[in-house]
Amino acid sequence: MILSNQENIELINTIKELVVNSRKNILRNINSEIIITYWSIGKLIIEQETKKNITDKSSRQLLIELSKELTLQIGKGFSRSNLTYMRLFFLKYPDGVTLSHQISWGHYYELLKIDDNLERSFYENQICNENWSIRELRRNKSTALYQRLALKKQKDEILNLSNFGQKIESETDLIKDPYVLEFLNLSEKESFSEKELEQKIIDNLQEFLLELGKGFAFIGRQHRITLRNRHYYVDLVFYHRILKCFILIDLKINEVEHLDIGQMNLYLNYFEMEQNVEGDNPPIGIILTTEKDDVFVEYAIKGITNKIFVSKYQLYLPEKEALQERIKSIVEKE
Repeated sequence: MILSNQENIELINTIKELVVNSRKNILRNINSEIIITYWSIGKLIIEQETKKNITDKSSRQLLIELSKELTLQIGKGFSRSNLTYMRLFFLKYPDGVTLSHQISWGHYYELLKIDDNLERSFYENQICNENWSIRELRRNKSTALYQRLALKKQKDEILNLSNFGQKIESETDLIKDPYVLEFLNLSEKESFSEKELEQKIIDNLQEFLLELGKGFAFIGRQHRITLRNRHYYVDLVFYHRILKCFILIDLKINEVEHLDIGQMNLYLNYFEMEQNVEGDNPPIGIILTTEKDDVFVEYAIKGITNKIFVSKYQLYLPEKEALQERIKSIVEKE
């Protein structure tokens, strides 16, 4: 009996799903084998160094000789640099059982460059939670994502951040201060308008979404609101699929004023009444500014029921070492 078209479609879809899952399992198994192999190589190197009482200088020579012989006998993948990181791999993760096979060697290679255990644990969890690519990991490391998030937290919260990664459960979890926009390639000394800043963000939208974080979907720019026969424009509109709400972003090249906060409050009220549909939560407003007076902002938003946040943005990478010292003082405080 010849199968009906519908049966053919179902059969094809079933086979397709089987093949796709099989390919994923094969790749996952390959990655697991690579991780276990590289960890084991690191273990063997450390055991040899311990057995022979090898010093740092002798260790360097050992790795050079191993690299030459392994490359000759096995092939690529055993450069001195790679062997150095395999050795470090074992030292940082002496209990191989704790290794995550969701993480590739390329990810671990980047993680091993992080000295601080809490910071490394945070990025490790984020890779698993958000399926970061190596490029995303490098970007978030270079912009000190961990430090920027941790500075807003107390000691116990910092430890939870490291142990479990960032969990987006409320609006405060998605706000950063500052936002790092170095990818726009704008100099702080350069004169530019808010329109030009907005265009630069649109031109680099993928990078901007990475900086915003997990869950943001771009809706549009210069969203028009008409009231009293006058037009108002929201610079950037996003929807957050985890919090299920609109995110409105207003860009400022100067210090934020109370009129800016009042304007954002207007936008939020309009979106809640005119744009929200069943299931949507109240919208959130973020004003990005070059300068921020915390006391002024506190008074300006006090009493406003809408969720409005004022954050600074900077056009250069943060001074990571200074941030690390501040976090260290929080964690070590009794």
